[in-house]
Amino acid sequence: MFAGAGGLTEGFFRKNFDIISHIEMSPYAAQTLETRTLYHALAAKGHQNIYYQYYYQKLSREDFLEECRSRDIPDASVINQKLSQDTECSIINQVRERLTERNRDTVDVIIGGPPCQAYSLIGRARDQRGMLDDPRNYLYLHYLRFIEEFKPEIFVFENVPGLLSAKGGEIYSDLLKRINDLGYITPSEPHILNACDFGVVQDRKRIIFIGWRKEHDFDYPVFERNEPRYKVRDVLGDLPELEPGTGTDGPQSYRVGCPSKYLREYYIRNGQKSVRHHIARNHVERDREIYRIAIRMWNDGKKRLRYNQLPDHLKTHANQSSFLDRYKVVDSNGLSHSIVAHISRDGHYFIHPDINQARSLTVREVARIQSFPDNYLFEGPRTAQYVQIGNAVPPLMAAGIARGIADLLKSN
Repeated sequence: MFAGAGGLTEGFFRKNFDIISHIEMSPYAAQTLETRTLYHALAAKGHQNIYYQYYYQKLSREDFLEECRSRDIPDASVINQKLSQDTECSIINQVRERLTERNRDTVDVIIGGPPCQAYSLIGRARDQRGMLDDPRNYLYLHYLRFIEEFKPEIFVFENVPGLLSAKGGEIYSDLLKRINDLGYITPSEPHILNACDFGVVQDRKRIIFIGWRKEHDFDYPVFERNEPRYKVRDVLGDLPELEPGTGTDGPQSYRVGCPSKYLREYYIRNGQKSVRHHIARNHVERDREIYRIAIRMWNDGKKRLRYNQLPDHLKTHANQSSFLDRYKVVDSNGLSHSIVAHISRDGHYFIHPDINQARSLTVREVARIQSFPDNYLFEGPRTAQYVQIGNAVPPLMAAGIARGIADLLKSN
């Protein structure tokens, strides 16, 4: 549910879960889900060459879908609808139909997480009412309705830590109560996991609710906390260097022939000979001058540029007392700060650490920092691609969670 571009799904695919259905309201994210689901279906039948013909733009989307249908892969199980009171029953019925088509009558796991903007601390800080009136506050009720309807053995509910304090803690308390009323156990002490503990080169904390039916003698899975062994430079170093406005959404050769140990160990480059989605935004020279100042400050002394520190000729507004950290360089020698969907609006908060490039990160660069493999294709225009990646659960983190869930089910 609320499947986005499929980061959480990807982790469960990798641990051999059979996905019955995805529910996603964004047309572009739904297309991305369809494409990736078809990739896994083709690979399972040994026909991944069809996917790569599409990836390398040798097949149109229409021809790609027709090739899938001709190999008895007619449906990617994506329900592209917005969840609301008006659509909820219809979507539930569609999922039931898909279960029947697959000769199944039970669901082991429901996974997902409602859009987090209404719970994020940044979003609340920017909204005059602190997001109190945002209808997205209550999307978790749809999630609970699906638990009630399908009665899974386990559920996984992912969100930002800001959920704990949203509406003064009211939503968190209500969520726990409703979960209990449905006959499920979830630890009352919140579990906040960091993506970097799963191999992601990013400091990204998320609250992960895992709940199970009361008749099961389960405990919350133990996820090891590991000291990060790799850095951002291990992730980005082989991609072509770009000036603003250069690159292409189509295939490009790698700059370095041999991938880093990180890219090999976590199958990020995964045998690719060229890569897509590596095109740099255009930047006016004023922004590039600011980027260079920010990069020097960070690379020389680990100091972040504050807006009020800029020379007067580079300032464009008089507000010098709030949101002073609007320019932020990604740490080449450490972990990236959290990738968020706001990167779709501008790149000031995600500046490439190479002063010679002096630009914001490309779609492929943020996808790699999120641990998406290079053969993951994102549909839609660049703005939509950024949103999809920023909202996603990193696949490496998702795979770790899926492993924990699989172990619980095996012990049942």
